[in-house]
Amino acid sequence: MAGKIAPEAVRKTALRKEVIAARDALPTNKRAAFSAHITAKLLTLDEYRNARCVLAYMSFGSEFDTSAFIEHALTNRKALCLPRVNREARALELHLVTNPDIDLQAGMWGIREPRAECPIADMTRIDFVLVPGVAFTARCERLGYGGGFYDRLITRFASRPPLIAAAFAMQLCAAIPLDAHDVPLDAVVTEESVYCCS
Repeated sequence: MAGKIAPEAVRKTALRKEVIAARDALPTNKRAAFSAHITAKLLTLDEYRNARCVLAYMSFGSEFDTSAFIEHALTNRKALCLPRVNREARALELHLVTNPDIDLQAGMWGIREPRAECPIADMTRIDFVLVPGVAFTARCERLGYGGGFYDRLITRFASRPPLIAAAFAMQLCAAIPLDAHDVPLDAVVTEESVYCCS
């Protein structure tokens, strides 16, 4: 029937609302403490330590706070790429950022993103990707926000770099609805553990 919503889409929407509500309910001090623990684990990963060019994102709302991770990458002289939303193309443009205080501005949904004049990143140089998401499994499956931006971005890599997610342990689910195009990540890092894709 025309206009009928697929059962998977309904389940994904319901799960997004449930996990985001639970994440929003975490006290601010707990989110800060959990973010610090997660960042510490991220920085010990060989994939990150060996990376020369890192793609990250600016966190918003109740997400894992990426600010300390981004600061570490810049302080340790890694090239830092951040995404900028191209609304017309419904795609992410990747830009090099050297000073977030100067190079960023409020973009779509109020998320800070690179200014248009920031240099375009060479995707072939990116060798570590921090991927956002709403829910994950211990098998490194990911449920995003529903726009498909990162699903489309990942297909643009000629040689796929390590895909790593950082999330609070309460964002882990026993299972999430998956589509054929959903690609598993290489690792999911929480304040409690690091889950690697087998």
